[in-house]
Amino acid sequence: MNEMNPVAYTKIPRIDRALIERASRNSVADLHEGLGGIAGRRHLLSPAMRPVWPGAKTCGQAVTCYNYPGDNLLLHIAARLAEPGDVIVATNGGSAQGALWGDMITYYAQRKGIAGAVVDGAVRDTGRVREMGFPVFSTAISVSHPEKRGPGSANVPVVVAGVTVNPGDLIVADDDGVLAIPPHLVESAVQNAEARAAKESGFREKLDEGATMYELLGLERDVAACGLTEIDGTWTEAGPGKA
Repeated sequence: MNEMNPVAYTKIPRIDRALIERASRNSVADLHEGLGGIAGRRHLLSPAMRPVWPGAKTCGQAVTCYNYPGDNLLLHIAARLAEPGDVIVATNGGSAQGALWGDMITYYAQRKGIAGAVVDGAVRDTGRVREMGFPVFSTAISVSHPEKRGPGSANVPVVVAGVTVNPGDLIVADDDGVLAIPPHLVESAVQNAEARAAKESGFREKLDEGATMYELLGLERDVAACGLTEIDGTWTEAGPGKA
């Protein structure tokens, strides 16, 4: 196969549905923390990726597509290949030229049972997308006309908002951002997120009883380790050069 030619792969690696359902019950924040300090950052899309409407949330496996800037032909190929519960992940390199997503593809995707869309590029018809309640996340909003000529590729690795997303990665998105979790990390991320959520539930009970976050997080040792000096007074009382 000539790698310069457009290509579309028809299948993605599948994750157990029960595990996806468990992941969907967790927030992006908890899953981000559950991935750990390195993987959590590596698989978190840029904050430029925002929900088209507040409260949007989605969780499903990525069906990816790269679209030539100004064109969205391969997005329509991805929409045809996506199965119910999948999330379409589309990019044109982040260009605002040629809206990748709009109201008609939203209507089609919703009818088909697609779980959402993550678009590194422009989305339009945002009012109608919001009215339909379909979760879409994007880096730009523009009505710019898209062509349908290609070239591009579907179900290949793509870079979306600074993160490499592979076909089949688990996409979890809410008001806080978007994660693209590789399949081999999903189970541990979910387990850690569930444990974190349970721990924070216990924290809330203790806070209701009068505890402080300083106590619950055990910050005394961290404060000591950083060498913080507490001065019993105001900054002005210390005087210039004394603080």
